[in-house]
Amino acid sequence: MKEVKRIFDIPYYQLDKYPLQNSYVSKSLGHRTWDETSTEDFIKKINHFSLGLLELGVKPGDKIAIISNNRTEWSIVDYAILQIGAVTVPIYPTISSDEFLYIFNHSEISFCFISSEEIYHKVDSIKDKVDSFKDVYSFNNIPCAKHWSGILKLGAESNKLEELKETKNSIDTDSLATIIYTSGTTGVPKGVMLSHKNMVSNVLGNSHIMPTLPGGRALSFLPLSHVFERLLVYYYSYHGISIYYAESIEAMGKNLLEVHPHVMTVVPRLLEKVYDKIYATGLELKGIKKIFFFWALELGFQYVPYGENGRWYEFKLAIARKLVFSKWKESLGGQLNDVVVGGAALQQRLSRVFTAAGINIMEGYGMSETSPVIAVNGKRNRNMKIGAVGIPVPNLDVKIANDGEILIKGPSVMLGYYKNEKLTKESFTDDGYFQTNDIGEIDSDGFLKITDRKKEMFKTSGGKYVAPAVIENAMKESRFIEQIMVIGEGRKMPVALVQLDFAFMREWCRRKNIKIRNDEDIIINENVKTKIKEEINFRNERFGNWEQIKKFELVSDVWSVNEGHLSQTLKLKRKVLLEMYSDLIEAMYA
Repeated sequence: MKEVKRIFDIPYYQLDKYPLQNSYVSKSLGHRTWDETSTEDFIKKINHFSLGLLELGVKPGDKIAIISNNRTEWSIVDYAILQIGAVTVPIYPTISSDEFLYIFNHSEISFCFISSEEIYHKVDSIKDKVDSFKDVYSFNNIPCAKHWSGILKLGAESNKLEELKETKNSIDTDSLATIIYTSGTTGVPKGVMLSHKNMVSNVLGNSHIMPTLPGGRALSFLPLSHVFERLLVYYYSYHGISIYYAESIEAMGKNLLEVHPHVMTVVPRLLEKVYDKIYATGLELKGIKKIFFFWALELGFQYVPYGENGRWYEFKLAIARKLVFSKWKESLGGQLNDVVVGGAALQQRLSRVFTAAGINIMEGYGMSETSPVIAVNGKRNRNMKIGAVGIPVPNLDVKIANDGEILIKGPSVMLGYYKNEKLTKESFTDDGYFQTNDIGEIDSDGFLKITDRKKEMFKTSGGKYVAPAVIENAMKESRFIEQIMVIGEGRKMPVALVQLDFAFMREWCRRKNIKIRNDEDIIINENVKTKIKEEINFRNERFGNWEQIKKFELVSDVWSVNEGHLSQTLKLKRKVLLEMYSDLIEAMYA
């Protein structure tokens, strides 16, 4: 059986071990039905596309961008690029033209594959400012844009098959495979260089804990331009799991009911929104159904894995699963067993209640620089502990520095930052450990716990350290709070900016007979302010006096990726928000 050493070995391994009729599945634009691509046809298209790229003159080391929604074509082009020794540069479709220009020039993009007319116009507006750029192709039919199928046709007619074989055989495991530009929260993007070995070692290193369901179905909707989803897609393919690319995040609910997936990946904010929707449904119930719903909910919040709550709890949980939680699973497609969560900290209560419902929450931790998984929770092999992010991947050496920083060494750690030797050197210790800038600890059972971001921690004027992310995560347990940012560097006390869940607030105001016309009316309403103060004070009790939020201001803006408030993984861009609300912040300290 073919051994997997390079990323493009994965489809051939699947063909040998788990040939699928529905290896990759997605919907064409405007279509109602799902288009299946078998393992055999997928490989055939990869090879034709590789040959087509060779006909266009693509050489090993050339940088090729993919700017598209998740779809089968994305994966075909990715593998085709990699098996001719070129480098895939995935780019978020939602970034600005200026950011496109920076990445195109910095990585010296030659060809670009896009999906929509909007992206085409962004690329068209900058292409003359990029010396290395040659052409752009579209997956959709777009006026003025060349269609990607032209390259497939070129490859099908090519006589360069021997050149392709020789090129594939020449690619080393340490060869550069991809440059991933991290959106980050400040400054210009950094180009993370990952080799074939980096990503393959991460796929193989997680095989003991991640879902392994040959013939199962995965729903993919987080952007493939992020290393988290891309690694999982490689993982699914390696283990013979069919990959269904969702139409969009907005269509996720509909696609869940169509695909009936066994596994999917999410960031915490999306899981919070799923929970909020389920909770809102529970509020609408009447009589005994409502009583049972909230009884099951409270039971779920007490969940501890491996039957540690005792037989009586497990008996009650079995009843709750039959009467209430089975409906949760039905709303998510009926067969969802595993949800892999990464990108930010997850509220413990959500990990408890979803796992209690029979949907195993696999909270993990990783970074683009580590390809990405460093540790992940999972019920298999007793590898789950709520409040931790799992036991580190076996092929990684993870240790805690004297100041609490998590340090990593191993085969999945990046080659470095593209064209930035200084930053690369600064990111490693003298003895070769990558510095994560995250603070954490490893407990007596070997589980890794993350306590905060080193660079996000701040010290008050009283000399006390505050970990804002921990406080923010606790506050977002409130049904009223959509986003919150805790502030206090060099100040006498922590304060916060709060963005409400306006959809929920409008309903709450209606039930309380509070007259409002718009979101501005909500944030200035004294009843609303009083309620938010109660919500914050209740959760303040978990923290030391120096950590507690003493003042807050409500904002009417909805923080989003498109407006630049959040990163692509929905993390706060603190520098942007600090500048945006500087007057409001100063007023809280006046």
